[in-house]
Amino acid sequence: MKISLALGGGAGLGWAHIGVIHALEEQGITISAIAGTSIGAIVGACYAAGKLEALEDVARSTSIVGMLRYIDPHWKRGGIIGGKQIERRLTEHLGEPDFADLSIPVATVSADLITGKTVIMREGPVLPAVRSSMSLPGIFPPVERDGMVLVDGGACMPVPVRPARELAPGLPCVAVSLQSDYVRRAEAAGIGDESSRRPGSVAVVKASVGLSLANLARYSLERDPPDLLLPLRVGHIDIQDFTKADELIAIGHDEAQNILEKLPLAT
Repeated sequence: MKISLALGGGAGLGWAHIGVIHALEEQGITISAIAGTSIGAIVGACYAAGKLEALEDVARSTSIVGMLRYIDPHWKRGGIIGGKQIERRLTEHLGEPDFADLSIPVATVSADLITGKTVIMREGPVLPAVRSSMSLPGIFPPVERDGMVLVDGGACMPVPVRPARELAPGLPCVAVSLQSDYVRRAEAAGIGDESSRRPGSVAVVKASVGLSLANLARYSLERDPPDLLLPLRVGHIDIQDFTKADELIAIGHDEAQNILEKLPLAT
């Protein structure tokens, strides 16, 4: 069975995409095209470049101490993590391929802060496309390119079903959403905690951001519904925590496998 795959945004939660891909392969499903937003763009590009195993090794070895090495004290650059360091690490793992060099068609999704438009890239150098798609505002600096100021595509298309379909017309599209588990995200933030009827400001901000992301993902999926949606239950993990790869990869694999085994799509 051949499919196109839409990998949604979700910062550190995106390591779960690796587990989903493993589950698809175990079911004998061929991924013929991938569109990715944010962390989904990184995972998709690495898969198409034959570097998913190397990315998984990096994900599983990521620690808080390791993340601190990327902190850039120069806030005026647009993010707390230095862009040059991220680009260097991406080059180490991806190399410098063009989209045409990848084994399957790939598209990345970014948002232009100047026009407010969605920017889909599927031609030219892969690295700047991935880099712009993963530029989470305030965390990673934006990418300036062709008169645009590009940031994380999750701001406009958190689950890129439409570009995935465009890459492989006629094939069923499987989409992975990392933003569908709002209730557990609110609980993890401290909302609804019986020990405190008045949640703190941090909890309110976290839950509000989580609610906005969940609703944006829901609207995106209602506008461009996939043939199969995998709404992963990852709300208990902080979206900015990149150190939970072992747990997230297992969740992605197990939840995808449970759904796929019950569907004719996997036969």
